[in-house]
Amino acid sequence: MPLTRLHVSGYRSVRELSLELGPVNVIVGANGSGKSNLYRALSLLVAAAEGRLARTFAEEGGTPSALWAGPRKRQEAARVTVGVELGELAYELSCGVVPPTTPVPLEFIAETFFDLDPEVKEEHLWAFSGGRKVALMERKNRTAFLRDAEGTRVRFPSDLWSGESVMDQLGDPQRFPRLAEVQRQFRAWRFYHHFRTDPDAPMRHPQIGVRTPVLAPDGRDLAAALQTILLIGDKRGFLAAIEDAFPGARLEITRSRETRFGVLMHVPGLGRPMTASELSDGTLRYLCLLAAVLSPRPPPFLVLNEPETSLHPDLLAPLGRLIVKASKHSQLWVTTHAETLARVVSEGSGCEPTRLVKTEGATTLEGVHPLGLRVGDDEARDTE
Repeated sequence: MPLTRLHVSGYRSVRELSLELGPVNVIVGANGSGKSNLYRALSLLVAAAEGRLARTFAEEGGTPSALWAGPRKRQEAARVTVGVELGELAYELSCGVVPPTTPVPLEFIAETFFDLDPEVKEEHLWAFSGGRKVALMERKNRTAFLRDAEGTRVRFPSDLWSGESVMDQLGDPQRFPRLAEVQRQFRAWRFYHHFRTDPDAPMRHPQIGVRTPVLAPDGRDLAAALQTILLIGDKRGFLAAIEDAFPGARLEITRSRETRFGVLMHVPGLGRPMTASELSDGTLRYLCLLAAVLSPRPPPFLVLNEPETSLHPDLLAPLGRLIVKASKHSQLWVTTHAETLARVVSEGSGCEPTRLVKTEGATTLEGVHPLGLRVGDDEARDTE
């Protein structure tokens, strides 16, 4: 199920923003324009599907810090809302802060310790049928109803934990197949944001290896992931990508008697290969991107957040060509402020970049007012 639309409101710098999505989505903008906030908003859906919603908000500083901090209209609720359209289905999650509690006796004070958790205010799942939206799941606070496999409306009164999604609590694939379908879709998405390359990073040292069709988010199993591609993946495409990025170089995966895997790179002009501990941060990160993009088990949706970090400018064009190739197997979302990378991907895929700017403190599309009006419209001028 490809994503066809994303809507985010009330989240950090995003007051209100909607995007039509295609096979390749390149999000560009200056530092602080809100690119990473859209990335984070997408990851909230994965956290909801995996039962990590409260934990994810906590890692961001708590729900209050995730809310849009700018001015609101009178009676406008302080909520984070993320919605997507997935083919014939649409899902939306809306969270706010836990309501303040009344004073309680000291022995019950622990009940107030978790007021930084999110409270799911509303949650919806719809199916598009005959030009209209049919509700498959509706939740308000702790009460929800779902339509089961026979289309029967089933109600769950006051049984839900307010800090997590219905997907995690009622995701029964036999009883509620459409809800479980969306949950599986979100869980299959793959996000890569930071590859650890410091001197103590696992990828710089031999690691026990097992067949690894999916690279870990931090790249710790890089050697095993690369060897898996060579064994069961697109070996020809992988070798071509190495030659494109590092002309004349050759990559070798070593294995010790203890089945620990390591990375060696043979570089033209050097008398010996370089180990992973000697490779630059940029080279290692590029190898991680190769392993992520050429995975023998490609995800339906692959997200790369600022993949150009630490890369030499000469690697941006090869990376762009690699991303275009990956779009044959996965829908791509790439956030970047590297214009060269955006241009190469755009030329290779035919998909124009989406440009973000800050207008009145809010993230918006270039040329569009935060409230959705085109900059220059009379209505937009009246709100300034």
